[in-house]
Amino acid sequence: MDTDALTPGLLQDLRRNRPYPALSLTMPTHRKAPDNAQDAVRLRNLVAEAGNRLESDPRVTREAGAAVKAQLDRAVEEVDQRRALDSLVILADADEYQIWQLPRTAPERVVLSDSYLTRNLVAAKAGARLFWVLGFSAEHATLFSGTNEGLRAEKRGGFPLSAPHEEPNPQREERIGDTPSTYSSEDTRNFLRTVDEALRGVMAADPRPLFLVGLPQALSLLDEVGESAKPAVGRVAKGTTADTTAPELLKEVSPALEDWRAQAAAEIRSRFDNARSSRSFAGGLDEVWLAVREGRAGLIAIEEHFATTVRVTDGHLEPAGPDATPDTDGQVREDIVDELVEAALDNGCEVSFVADDSLAVHGRIAAVLRF
Repeated sequence: MDTDALTPGLLQDLRRNRPYPALSLTMPTHRKAPDNAQDAVRLRNLVAEAGNRLESDPRVTREAGAAVKAQLDRAVEEVDQRRALDSLVILADADEYQIWQLPRTAPERVVLSDSYLTRNLVAAKAGARLFWVLGFSAEHATLFSGTNEGLRAEKRGGFPLSAPHEEPNPQREERIGDTPSTYSSEDTRNFLRTVDEALRGVMAADPRPLFLVGLPQALSLLDEVGESAKPAVGRVAKGTTADTTAPELLKEVSPALEDWRAQAAAEIRSRFDNARSSRSFAGGLDEVWLAVREGRAGLIAIEEHFATTVRVTDGHLEPAGPDATPDTDGQVREDIVDELVEAALDNGCEVSFVADDSLAVHGRIAAVLRF
């Protein structure tokens, strides 16, 4: 699965307690040759490590270990290396497996626990800056899921939708004096009410910024008949059809996307300026990590490709040497940034990823404090 499939409901399910052992396997991957040639070997080695861990763990019965290993093997057979992004996450227990390919790197790791490791999934979703695009007219409505990687059509919440077609009724046309225009007909109003209801369900289950693409009459009527589209962050007055492809729609919506991203970046800069003047600012990984742990962070901003390995010493984070690994030192954290992102979101903190080098003077990460 891809990052945009991680809905709040699915994340809650992944985090629930499971019969031990629930296995989480993570590893970095490569998008292109020749670097991707090493991915299959690395995965094979990690699967072998997982098998050894299952066999040697005294808490794992032979039956449970065999069941988890069988699910892991099925997952490995299904991995499509042609779709590789920056990391691979495989989750498996005795009854199921899931495969996640993420646009954010993750370290090599095999974890046995009573729940799945979700920090890399959560951080990847936050970094992807997900959004919805609705392309619609009087005849159709198609929902697209957007990430930094592009758009793809979604079959969710009843989408795609098509207006019901009725045979022309000359007697009705005579009674009303003329054929009504498309966007003044009750049939169109009813169809867009259906679109509004479906959109409301999607936004409730997975809230994201929303972009609308349609003719001016369609945009106006959707606002008139419902409420779901009114908070849209971008509107593009351009006609679409049921056959409009994701690349075609992305081309139309790109200027609105760039405006939204620029406004979001400007708002973050303004909030950090105010925080510095009011002494409610934290900069650097250690300061931000402490603020998140104490629940004091209201907003954190992180450079998109910031990653580092640290050692926890006396309650603080220090850079770890190149030879430090979690296997040799339980205080070493290879994906501390992902761990911090997950903890921040759990505490109700806003998380925003910003351009590389934009926070260089603050150690690549900064926070606005609540108190």
